[in-house]
Amino acid sequence: MTTQVVILAAGMGSRLGRSLPKPLTELGDGRTIMRQQFDNIEHAFGHSARVSIVVGYKLEHIIEAFPHTSFVYNEQYDQTNTSKSLVRALQASQPGGVLWMNGDVVFDPIVLERAAVMVARDQSFVTVNTSEVSGEEVKYTTSAEGYIKELSKTVKNGLGEAVGINYISSADKATLQRHLIKVGNQDYFERGIELAIEKDRMLVEPVDISDLYAVEVDFAEDLAQANLYV
Repeated sequence: MTTQVVILAAGMGSRLGRSLPKPLTELGDGRTIMRQQFDNIEHAFGHSARVSIVVGYKLEHIIEAFPHTSFVYNEQYDQTNTSKSLVRALQASQPGGVLWMNGDVVFDPIVLERAAVMVARDQSFVTVNTSEVSGEEVKYTTSAEGYIKELSKTVKNGLGEAVGINYISSADKATLQRHLIKVGNQDYFERGIELAIEKDRMLVEPVDISDLYAVEVDFAEDLAQANLYV
């Protein structure tokens, strides 16, 4: 069965201070952040994965770098956040579940090996770690049954960080789309997940990758940290 993968790469990424889209930032090993993601996708799912990239800011550079990929255009990339990029990608997807990731995450290839087990089960999940987190990170809590309960930057007493690699099952996809449409333009996609959990009792499992590396590159110090691993 073909795995559908979406990379969210429409944003301007201004905090890193680079002229190109942030996913095209070069890492210490010579690959770009996005090239590293493609390598990890191929490592876990082979050549059969169907990858699409949500583009917006300076999209021509990403299209030139990955010309054989399919693209979804968020024409409001400068006015919206990841919730609206993700809903466009889900609307354009084929039937079945969708694995997606933020286009600025540098991560251990084993993360997607672990994710592949859940994808095969068609179980919605969010990858998390249990490290200490600051106000900038998306934090999470779990229910008594062990499923995700809260998921946002404003979570109090979070158990750790949600690292930006997630999966929505075929059964849950329409529910998530409905909530992503409802949320505000500046909301992150995590708000749609939270609402689907709260309103529709969608069950989202946390997949703990605390023993692996995953760095979301927002600032220069994040890039330096990511380069310690690659």
